[in-house]
Amino acid sequence: MSAPTDPAAANGSPQHQAIEEALATVIDPELRRPITELGMVESVRVSGDGKVTLAVLLTIAGCPLRDTITTDSRNALMAVPGVTDVHVELKVMDQAQRDALKEKLRGAGGQRRIPFNEPDSLTKVYAVASGKGGVGKSSVTVNLACALAAQGLRVGIVDADVYGFSVPALMGITQKPTQVDDMILPPVAYGVKVISIGMFVSGNKPVAWRGPMLHRALEQFLTDVYFGDLDALFLDLPPGTGDIAISVAQLLPKAEILVVTTPQAAAADVAERAGAIATQTGQTIAGVIENMSYLEMPDGGRMELFGSGGGAVLTERLSSTVGAEVPLLGQIPLDIQLREGGDTGVPIVLGRPEAAGAAALAGIAGQLAAKPRGLAGMKLGLQPR
Repeated sequence: MSAPTDPAAANGSPQHQAIEEALATVIDPELRRPITELGMVESVRVSGDGKVTLAVLLTIAGCPLRDTITTDSRNALMAVPGVTDVHVELKVMDQAQRDALKEKLRGAGGQRRIPFNEPDSLTKVYAVASGKGGVGKSSVTVNLACALAAQGLRVGIVDADVYGFSVPALMGITQKPTQVDDMILPPVAYGVKVISIGMFVSGNKPVAWRGPMLHRALEQFLTDVYFGDLDALFLDLPPGTGDIAISVAQLLPKAEILVVTTPQAAAADVAERAGAIATQTGQTIAGVIENMSYLEMPDGGRMELFGSGGGAVLTERLSSTVGAEVPLLGQIPLDIQLREGGDTGVPIVLGRPEAAGAAALAGIAGQLAAKPRGLAGMKLGLQPR
């Protein structure tokens, strides 16, 4: 005879405890948290012959990853001893349940805010900038994010280059974001949560917006998109020092700037302006990344197609300008596999980790991962005795 069972209040039998533990391993593919924690498990019924009927509440009727949730739930329960079959029923949350979910995710009241500015936020925010286009800034952003995620860190990307968005293609993302009322759930690829204006336009349609609209779009990405507790958030900025760079400084004053340049002296001159904006915004420069540094030849030699020394010159100038040491985090060689990875949507640090370009990017990511998530200025809740 079937008996309803709620994992949150199991009857204590070994099988029900095992079922509860199994369901706790099922992770919502968009929210990246257990379905039990999110209130998505409505009921579990176990018959005497070991057949399990699981009712799961989806956030919206058109949930794009409903099949993933079904498969993962079934696989988790089939691994429980004594379970002979699993049937998953998909239902949809009502408004009260969605409101409860939003409050759980956003905190008390479920209010819109930029979570990365909260006093207790430990997320390291990196604004990846360049003086001009064509230096590989987006490829660097994507590969650094994926390299950190591969190390087990929780990572997100905001594709803030509204006019020249490219992050979805570089990561092979074709899925649209899921909208739960006024909350947006970003697609996830390679463990990285990604949001881009490219996910909201049809085909290759251009975006023709003026400054105020750019600011509002970036603000909405930071307030309405649910990223959860991240270790690192990357913003892929458009080239130069225009509206978006200023908006980032206003909306994310704690963001650190990563400046991408090439070895060419002229490129370093232009990139200096992208980094020097920190003197006007009060931001910190996390470092300089020199891309397209050299081409490795079959005989082991190096051909410096774009000259040499641009990254080192840029770090010296920026260090002098901001009055603090700005490190050269790494030099990334020209690598055809890096370009191929971008074309196929498989970042080189994941698809070809043995490549020279991947090794250089992984080295830079390792330096960023080693930077602690600071506790300065946080209230630790400690009271003197």
